[in-house]
Amino acid sequence: MITLKGENIYLRALEPNDLEFVYAMENDQSIWEVSNTQTPYSRFLVKQYLENAQQDIYEAKQLRLAICQDQDFPAIGLIDLFDFDPKNNRAGIGIAIQGKDNRNQNIGSEALELLIRYSFYHLNLHQLYANISGENKASIALFTKFGFEKIGTKKDWNLVNGVYKDEAIFQLINKI
Repeated sequence: MITLKGENIYLRALEPNDLEFVYAMENDQSIWEVSNTQTPYSRFLVKQYLENAQQDIYEAKQLRLAICQDQDFPAIGLIDLFDFDPKNNRAGIGIAIQGKDNRNQNIGSEALELLIRYSFYHLNLHQLYANISGENKASIALFTKFGFEKIGTKKDWNLVNGVYKDEAIFQLINKI
């Protein structure tokens, strides 16, 4: 999996022993807004998900990878391709890093760069897109750093704590 190894991190498939990490990420209410989660997940559901995580992206229409710093450390984040559309060669992309200590450490940048490269060179995707809250300046900066362009705004798209918030859509076309 050389293509998914960077200078400081690597991306790997989810393993059964990631149960507690994925359970904690899915139930972290501070990131529910970015993950569009509405309700908590049980360990049972996360375990079932992990048991089916070996499905090919063409079958599952999703690829979720753990972000790790090295072989001795557990996962510190998740990065996903979702809504994979092989007919039109596109997919959505999302990222979440656990804990404030791991943010602003270039981990997200390196993970995003690896998955973009993988998507364009190995999956031969034509485009990637990201849905980002208009208030999420860190994510907007991260995605625009890699050439994602804002192509529109969905007004009052997400109801968060009783307030409707806009969501922007960013797109990156593979020009390789």
